[in-house]
Amino acid sequence: MAKAFKLSENIDKYLKYMTFIKSASPLTIKHYSLDLMQAFNYEDPSVKAKSISESELLSTARAAFNQWAHLSLASRNRKAATLKSFFSWAFEESLTEKDLSVQITCPKVPKKLPHFVSVDEALSVLKSFDSETKIPLKEKVLFLLLYGGGLRVSEACNLKWSEVQTSQKVLRVKGKGSKERVVALPSLTVEVLLKWKKESSFDEYVFGEKPLNSRTAYEMVRQSGIRAGLLKPLHPHALRHSFATHLLSSGANLRTLQELLGHESLQATEKYTHLGIDQLARTMENLHPLGKGK
Repeated sequence: MAKAFKLSENIDKYLKYMTFIKSASPLTIKHYSLDLMQAFNYEDPSVKAKSISESELLSTARAAFNQWAHLSLASRNRKAATLKSFFSWAFEESLTEKDLSVQITCPKVPKKLPHFVSVDEALSVLKSFDSETKIPLKEKVLFLLLYGGGLRVSEACNLKWSEVQTSQKVLRVKGKGSKERVVALPSLTVEVLLKWKKESSFDEYVFGEKPLNSRTAYEMVRQSGIRAGLLKPLHPHALRHSFATHLLSSGANLRTLQELLGHESLQATEKYTHLGIDQLARTMENLHPLGKGK
């Protein structure tokens, strides 16, 4: 006899599981909740007390997925991943007899190479901080944490002095899923951090009495790109991508890069190999005797 599935109750359990066991971020939980709400309308009074069969559960999910056809591939992919995750959890918890996740197909999203700046552009931005005395030192600190340490903007904004170990030239930051990792820092980043610590009177957070607002951080980075005369708008994630790209081009291996970036899987890091190959191709074209540059 097929199991009856208590939809609203089980979705609540799933969201609690993702929050407290898997340590998913509040933003991730918000997206999961929204996706499942759109798919099953589980807070509707008529649905809350209702139990449905596995076939109804799957057909409802498929109907919702068809309604998402107008969304971008990336959005549809995320929603499909939510459904797959929910169904996998339900099967593991023996709430369903079959693993319905295998019936949900994620659309393939074309891989986009991340935007990054060249080494010369990065150095131009760095020099721009010293060209005008009125530029706050914290803008240079932010740039060096993003480009010198490869931090996510959220990690930089929430960085505490207790996580900074200047004597060892490392940071201990909490990334996605509250997972801690050690980030090695270049000497210049450490020097500027020490200078900033002497000038500021903040005891807890690096950028103030409370975390730096992410919108403020985005604007600081954008303005630094404008001052340096970059042709494309500069944003924090481009600096993190540049950190990864320049390390890979200089000989860093993917495993090391994975650790520095805090990627859970090597697959997330592998996108940077395309950038390295592109650079190798340009170098060959410009420097080899048979290349067009000759």
